[in-house]
Amino acid sequence: MLTGKKILLGITGGIAAYKIPFLIRLLIKEGVSVKVVMTKEACNFVTPLTLSALSQNPVSIEPFNSTDGTWHSHIELGSWADAFVIAPLTANTIAKMATGITDSLLLATYLAARCPVFYAPSMDVDMYHHITTQLNINTLQSQGNILIAPHAGELASGLTGMGRLEEPQNIVEILRTFFSKQQSLCGKTVVISSGPTIEPIDPVRYISNHSTGKMGNAIALEAAARGAKVILVSGPVSEYPQHPSIQIVKVTSANEMYNNCIELFANADIAIMAAAVADYIPVSTETEKIKKKDTDLVLQLTKTKDILAELGKLKQAHQYLVGFALETNNELDNAILKLHTKNLDFIVLNSLKDPGAGFGHNTNKISIISKDHSVTEFALKSKKEAAVDIFDAISKNIV
Repeated sequence: MLTGKKILLGITGGIAAYKIPFLIRLLIKEGVSVKVVMTKEACNFVTPLTLSALSQNPVSIEPFNSTDGTWHSHIELGSWADAFVIAPLTANTIAKMATGITDSLLLATYLAARCPVFYAPSMDVDMYHHITTQLNINTLQSQGNILIAPHAGELASGLTGMGRLEEPQNIVEILRTFFSKQQSLCGKTVVISSGPTIEPIDPVRYISNHSTGKMGNAIALEAAARGAKVILVSGPVSEYPQHPSIQIVKVTSANEMYNNCIELFANADIAIMAAAVADYIPVSTETEKIKKKDTDLVLQLTKTKDILAELGKLKQAHQYLVGFALETNNELDNAILKLHTKNLDFIVLNSLKDPGAGFGHNTNKISIISKDHSVTEFALKSKKEAAVDIFDAISKNIV
């Protein structure tokens, strides 16, 4: 899976840079073409000469080399690679990546990269756990970058804890797995619903829910990473995924989401309904703001059309349909009932009782329930990682 691939390595100024020559040797043995871009600070830990000799390519540090007149184009570097792996990645450069600062060739190349970007943080334990570092790491993940998480162990400071750079052989395996999955959905069309719906009561007020669309966004990015054409039907959210293979259809109401999902499903190979769609909406919407009175206000609601149930009726033999169940009680029984009544291939269950799961979090704790009632439970993890688990389950059942 790695033979013939082009990997751009980005190195920042951390002690773990000493591991990168070993990573380069392993990649070369796999038949990979390797180029290196590094910060000036990284040169204090590993020499450009060593990296150039091992990679068999010049090392890029600054845009212009005044010694020999060489110009290193961040655009060309970003366009050349099949993957950009930044390792080790310091807290300082993580912060700059998260905010778009481009005060080095490496950072300019990051912004110009058209390929998947892997980032491998490495730093002392307290720096890694600091809230700003964690927020920046989450920001990079939310933008579609792929985290190669550090692990715990003895650090250069003498402390023991989280912050050790992942070992070179494991980074190679992560890349091998990524490229093996990258084209697994090539030629497939995936329709995903995401986010909340908004149902107006009057020009000022509306009925909605706490969905942020983070889970749906993560699912869309994972589908695109695996080579699918993705159509994301999303209710109003603050952030939409950015990827050339993702088409975003913005909707507001449950009825708009229903109409779009029904229309798009006809040409879909896989449909994943992750949206939090209103079950009930106002019977009528007032054209003027409702004024407060001394008496109580009775709001009459009517049931919405069931998107999942309708898709289940329309589903053809070649189509794969996945639903979500967010429950607060009798979680498993309710999910199994939904699985069968709506003709799903499997259902993803999560509970609001699980800390860190559900609306608004960057993490989720899911269980996947199959038609035979077998349940696969997963630990609390990032929504991006949960999306990987969902597609790994789908890939076992589709051709």
